[in-house]
Amino acid sequence: MTAKNPAEAKDVKASMTEYLSGSLTLLSGLPVPDDEAIHDVRVLMKKHRAAVRLMRPLLDETVYRREYLAGRETGQILSLWRETAVLRKTARALKKDNPELFVRLRDNEKIQSLLRKPYSTWDQAGERAKAIREVNERLKKAQYRLRFLGLNEPDMRMLLGELEKSHLTASAAYLACRNRPSARLLHEFRKKSKTFMYQLVFIRHLGPQTVKQLEKRLTAMTQNLGKYNDLAQIMSLTGYRSGAEGNSDTDNELAIVIRDRQDRYLGKVWPLAYRIFAPGKKLQDLLGISF
Repeated sequence: MTAKNPAEAKDVKASMTEYLSGSLTLLSGLPVPDDEAIHDVRVLMKKHRAAVRLMRPLLDETVYRREYLAGRETGQILSLWRETAVLRKTARALKKDNPELFVRLRDNEKIQSLLRKPYSTWDQAGERAKAIREVNERLKKAQYRLRFLGLNEPDMRMLLGELEKSHLTASAAYLACRNRPSARLLHEFRKKSKTFMYQLVFIRHLGPQTVKQLEKRLTAMTQNLGKYNDLAQIMSLTGYRSGAEGNSDTDNELAIVIRDRQDRYLGKVWPLAYRIFAPGKKLQDLLGISF
């Protein structure tokens, strides 16, 4: 299969506009947007950054960094808000599946604080409202600047070239974490894989079924990596250190429960990751096209 006319591709600039306008709509919830809306905004910002990366050859480096960082900083402002809710949900799932263990953890304040929904004070509500106003301002400025960026109808070969770079970057991250599956390296692999996944939408018309199947595999893979990362954060928040003298049997059991669950998630990740990012795997082979 050969590349088709660029005009048949999904409009990158129009998509970026949709990501920004969609985020602004979600943030307009009163009095403040809920956890689900915050999650959706963060996803849209990741898609926006992936699109900016794809357009890098068309942008001055200063402009590229400004637009990329606009989406990144927005996500960072909202990250603590969202991640706290995710970790609470993950901790509650652990408790549900291991009730006897969590009875013995009733005096572990770090675990109990994860399980409790925090009481929202007026000060905290004010801080959240302030954060939303800041994010809104950033997004409106990015939306205004986007109108003047010359990104219409980019050359399809350029898009494929940038997509290939994203695939190579994710492949390198896969090799690193496969050889040494640390939480940090797995998190990096997940981020690089998501960038590649979000960019695929712009070349989906070249092979709809093939690309959609690839997107489906990447979605499953990154979701399992996300669940692994959530558990890694809980482990980190508990302050647990393997082999430490102060560890109780209950502490060690919790660590094993978390590790076992992480192993199950990774067991689902590796077969999919190998099919997409194995050494020597070419983007052309994945997509079934030549460019």
